[in-house]
Amino acid sequence: MNSSTKETLTFETEVNQLLKLMIHSLYSNKEIFLRELISNASDACDKLRFEALTDDALYEGDDCLVVDVEFDREAGTLTVRDNGIGMSREEVIGNIGTIAKSGTREFFERLTGDQAKDARLIGQFGVGFYSAFIVAEHVVLTTRRAGMGAEHGVRWESDGSGSYTLETLEVAPRGTEIVLHLREDEREDLLNDWRLRSIVTKYSDHVPLPIRMRKRDDDGKPGEEWETVNKASALWQRSKSEISEDEYKAFYKHVAHDFGEPLAWTHNRVEGRLEYTSLLYVPAKAPFDLWDRDHTHGLKLYVQRVFIMDDAEHLMPRYLRFVRGVVDSADLPLNVSREILQDSRVIEQIRAGSVKKLLGMLEDMAEKRPEDYQKFWNEFGRVLKEGPAEDFANRETIAGLLRFASTHTDTETQTVSLHDYIARMPEGQDKIYYITADSFMAAKNSPHLELLRKKGIEVLLMYDRVDEWLMGNLNEFDGKQFQSVAKGDLDLGAVESEEERKAQEAVENEAKALVERIKEALGDKVESVRVSHRLTSSPACIVLGEHDMALYMQQLLKQAGHEMQGSKPVLEINPGHPMVARLDTESDETRFKEWSMLLLDQAVLAEGGQLEDPAGFVARLNQLMLALAS
Repeated sequence: MNSSTKETLTFETEVNQLLKLMIHSLYSNKEIFLRELISNASDACDKLRFEALTDDALYEGDDCLVVDVEFDREAGTLTVRDNGIGMSREEVIGNIGTIAKSGTREFFERLTGDQAKDARLIGQFGVGFYSAFIVAEHVVLTTRRAGMGAEHGVRWESDGSGSYTLETLEVAPRGTEIVLHLREDEREDLLNDWRLRSIVTKYSDHVPLPIRMRKRDDDGKPGEEWETVNKASALWQRSKSEISEDEYKAFYKHVAHDFGEPLAWTHNRVEGRLEYTSLLYVPAKAPFDLWDRDHTHGLKLYVQRVFIMDDAEHLMPRYLRFVRGVVDSADLPLNVSREILQDSRVIEQIRAGSVKKLLGMLEDMAEKRPEDYQKFWNEFGRVLKEGPAEDFANRETIAGLLRFASTHTDTETQTVSLHDYIARMPEGQDKIYYITADSFMAAKNSPHLELLRKKGIEVLLMYDRVDEWLMGNLNEFDGKQFQSVAKGDLDLGAVESEEERKAQEAVENEAKALVERIKEALGDKVESVRVSHRLTSSPACIVLGEHDMALYMQQLLKQAGHEMQGSKPVLEINPGHPMVARLDTESDETRFKEWSMLLLDQAVLAEGGQLEDPAGFVARLNQLMLALAS
């Protein structure tokens, strides 16, 4: 190797923070560093195999892909080497010197200082290479990208203290070699043949390519011959009866780059006109970048056990972007591209079958393991709510998996299923009532619930921002129509007696003059004014059209710069309320108009809307308070 250029560079601030956290938070489980380095090496081999499908020259005459692990007691080093794709100088800087991931700031904001919790977050972030510094005082990475000349080799070195050196040099073999100069107190434990083999079989037995170590003589000296330590077979292609629970969990950690265990998995082999195998996992915790919808996640695609591509977004819809795992097809060509995937009927069928299996597994979990399902919902519920708009074919199934808060639980935790709701519906109720708001308390305390509470009718309380979109795409469930209690006319159907309807009509007739007077006072600020059917204790409320967006959502979109041209709201009044009754006796038209405006402003605020004239509202409120005090 002939050295040419060498420079010293500084880690990004985030990498410095991460290295410090890594060493302290993960030390109690330090042996996972080897799993992470082997996993990265395996991925590098997979990527070479994929790129070589269209450029066989990348193999450079050697298509036997392996990962080698060896150690040197005298030098105090442990080496992990692969003959995979390798890296160019730019790729080394991008992959090692920086954390090129969205959500980095959010990741660090979520760190708590609790080592156990932070270790889990670090694992979710997927920064396995840096785990080398748990046991190493100095790390040397040497690499050359397949297809580039030997003169384009790169050496990266660092002691993890804030900077690294980067050197261009000649490297004959393609791939990557990582040499860990172990700390003194780690050498006795890790520079041991039996110990390293046990770590490999414990964490990486499922890696589908050979992980090799040198055979040793009776004195423990390494020979020239290599032997495979792991099973080196595609775990997903083995029979389910042959795979232990621990093996499934270990494979999840490999494929998902997650330090934690999965919450559930489903392993399926489909045979017939279409042949494929899928092994799909649901993580126990949401990844830090779950809400980055533009980032492709999830599944690795194989064709006849040959890795094709990572993050195959065509295999799983975005509302299931938290799913991890592999799909191995026997029907796709080895030279498949992302463009081919977009129009492939085989992919469409695999996707449809995989989604059904995944949703079926969630249904089974909800029925047989409700505590685990609640854990799943707490982590991924808001993402699943995107499903009805994206997946019409499975809309009913997805709806059955949704969970909500309700007036029957009065807790913020979303535990009520639509099946639960329907089972509790009183005789005569034929609709599923709900309300959307910008917070749980706003939904729970909305004046729109007053009549339904009085009658004991359950209302679903929806306060996630996705809920407004969800209900715009979910019209019914199990034959029951959804109805917002804050939009359109409130129809209670057979729950309301004929006597109650007649009493309501009588109140409306009696208040006609007041309604007309308020409408005239408010002018074009409202679509209309009418006597409320839903209020029992509040003076007034705003009611939107059935297809209008909630006021709090309109406000959010306005703040984001969107033009909003919704219809004007309807003001409903409660003639039985003392404030409205007092208004009815007001003879001063100027004061009547001011107090009518106060009614409207109060109703808008209760709905999460924003007042056009906050100062005017305060002035009117002060006038009212003074009038009541005099």
